Amino acid sequence: MFRFLFRFTGFWLLAGGFVALIVDGTRSIAASGLLLTSVSDAWYAIAPSSLERAEAAGHSGWPTLWDTVAAPLLGLPAFFILALLGVVLLALGRVRERSRFAV
Repeated sequence: MFRFLFRFTGFWLLAGGFVALIVDGTRSIAASGLLLTSVSDAWYAIAPSSLERAEAAGHSGWPTLWDTVAAPLLGLPAFFILALLGVVLLALGRVRERSRFAV
């Protein structure tokens, strides 16, 4: 059951990463320059209040962890993070082949 959920979520995240890559590519072609949507920009476009709450909680709870881990991750391109999470979940949910030598 969990393998199915990992694979299902992984495929959707991988598809979302591909869509984000296509959107960034289209915007880059239209602007005649490289334009990438960061995770924080995408998060702000979807749910701005939750991003603000996460930033406030990160700064008040563990400011060092927020500044060294979370802030750089939020600056990465959205397609990269989505694709990376998708591949990780697909790897966790893969169906292992049985060895033909197993008893």
